[in-house]
Amino acid sequence: METVEVKGLVKAFDGQLRARRGRSEQVLALDGVDLAAEPGEYLVLLGPSGCGKTTLLRTIAGLEQPTKGEVLIGGNVVNGLPPRVRQIAMVFQSYALYPHKTVLDNIVFPLRAEGMERAEREQKAAWAAELLEITPLLRRKPRQLSGGERQRVALARALVRDPAVFLLDEPLSNLDAKMRATARDELKRFQERVGTTTIYVTHDQAEAMGLGDRIAVLEHGRVRQVGTPQEVYDDPADTFVATFIGAPPMNLVPREDRLVGFRPEHLLPTENVTAAERVTMPLRVERMEYLSGDRHVYGTVTGIGEETRVIARLPATVATPLAAGETHEFAVPADRFRFFDAAEGVRTAAVPIGGAS
Repeated sequence: METVEVKGLVKAFDGQLRARRGRSEQVLALDGVDLAAEPGEYLVLLGPSGCGKTTLLRTIAGLEQPTKGEVLIGGNVVNGLPPRVRQIAMVFQSYALYPHKTVLDNIVFPLRAEGMERAEREQKAAWAAELLEITPLLRRKPRQLSGGERQRVALARALVRDPAVFLLDEPLSNLDAKMRATARDELKRFQERVGTTTIYVTHDQAEAMGLGDRIAVLEHGRVRQVGTPQEVYDDPADTFVATFIGAPPMNLVPREDRLVGFRPEHLLPTENVTAAERVTMPLRVERMEYLSGDRHVYGTVTGIGEETRVIARLPATVATPLAAGETHEFAVPADRFRFFDAAEGVRTAAVPIGGAS
């Protein structure tokens, strides 16, 4: 297990230019990233497409060289070193399996390339296959495997190299929703067993929340927040994190020079809010959706700022009858509000809200 750290990392691609006010400027894929994964940690890089998360992973791997800054593995600067000497193993989105080779041959391929004796490499392959429960598949070809089985083969091929660090680039994106849930559980259990420092890239927040010991949220090549899943959900550092994390996202109501934020599950009919201090507001119902046992209520609220469209997520235990066109009294526990600067979007101190009871 090793620490992975990047300091002041900048990456600009040659030829990536855009016009701005009659001038051309370089587009930065990474813009001064500082980040560290601790030994044995499962760190997830989360963000929308184009935010720089895959570029960051590839730079750690040595597949891209930084324009500025340093990459350190185990406390040693590895800038300029090729991937094969960085003690890393990378699993790609496509799994990159050789279609004409058996599962066994795919697993031992990197060991054969290193000149390892056949008996030793097959012993390592057998160990990895047993760990990942793919021993019965060793004589098959990739085309005979399911998506989840191919993923485990790719992991086994990475594991036999005894890496200090695993780098995974959206390895579940080619699976259907049901298989992703199963594969996510397998990945978490696998990492807990081997204890290898792991950095995982995804744009799927369910994956990030389910897998990560910590999550680094990226946007436009910058890290917006790093924290545990609960921290980035309950205490977002800015409005980008607040609205990117959560489904549905956090509600934001304009109020003077601030935005008042609260999660949809905290906006409930008043009879369901028992907090000692709560803020009430009328909600005019526009429409409802039924998803996974919850009611998602879309409407507008007034009373704590400007009239704003919001979403309330009501669990099945909330039986209050609601219909489009009706107005009902809703409330949010006072300690569930989060406040943001309206211009900059960053978190600010709490302020009193009218309607508290």
